[in-house]
Amino acid sequence: MPKFRPIVAAPSRSRRRTAAAAPLRAILLALSLLQPPALTAATLLPQTLEIAGATRTYFLYVPAVTRPADKPPLLVVLHWTSGDGRAALRSWTSVADREGMVLVAPNATTPVGWRIREDGPVFLRSIVEAVAAQTPINPRRVYLFGVSAGAVHALTIGVIESEYFAAVAIHAGSWRDRESFNALDFATRKIPIAITIGDRDELFSMKSVQETRAALAAAGLPITLTVLPGENHEYADVAKRVNRDAWKFLSAVELPADPRFRDYK
Repeated sequence: MPKFRPIVAAPSRSRRRTAAAAPLRAILLALSLLQPPALTAATLLPQTLEIAGATRTYFLYVPAVTRPADKPPLLVVLHWTSGDGRAALRSWTSVADREGMVLVAPNATTPVGWRIREDGPVFLRSIVEAVAAQTPINPRRVYLFGVSAGAVHALTIGVIESEYFAAVAIHAGSWRDRESFNALDFATRKIPIAITIGDRDELFSMKSVQETRAALAAAGLPITLTVLPGENHEYADVAKRVNRDAWKFLSAVELPADPRFRDYK
């Protein structure tokens, strides 16, 4: 039986150019690996801090470009139930890149939600101070943003520490029990607050939202309420719009003096 020898065509000119370019591509690839990877929401690494004898975790995002003429603002983002700081920052990094602000998102003590004692004012101030030790920030422009359980916590802490945080914006949250309203007794400054919520929110009724708005207004706090028609409790569906409007609201506010923190000792 005759043996068939495969026919191998001579490489074309384009193939010869490709082969010649291969070593160059290899060199360029090797050089690129020497550069640090771009920091994105997907590659945020957890950082830890010892607070009151416990190891706490937070996620920090510093944009590649900040405005050198001024220290950048800091946004503290509080996650929802069963979430974490990394997830909470995913929709905010593009805003940070565009606006030149620093983001930090701590983890609550438990995934179930935020605790006023373990995750309260002292904890959040410690997180802010840890960030300030790593990168310059404007202490008069530190803001709170929260979603769902994080929204309730941000609202409460912002009112209690109204001379430490410049302003608060929340999505899908409100006060629902009478004890929460007692926080208004500690508001020494008329801190501006913005609430955004869908009119079909399954967890926070419009009644509780309106009661929260009325209580804030009665205490003299500037309150902006935005109701999203047809939207439910889901944050991911409206995050782009909510974040854009929240930052527009927050960025217009600055503490009139250096921040003051309440002594809890």
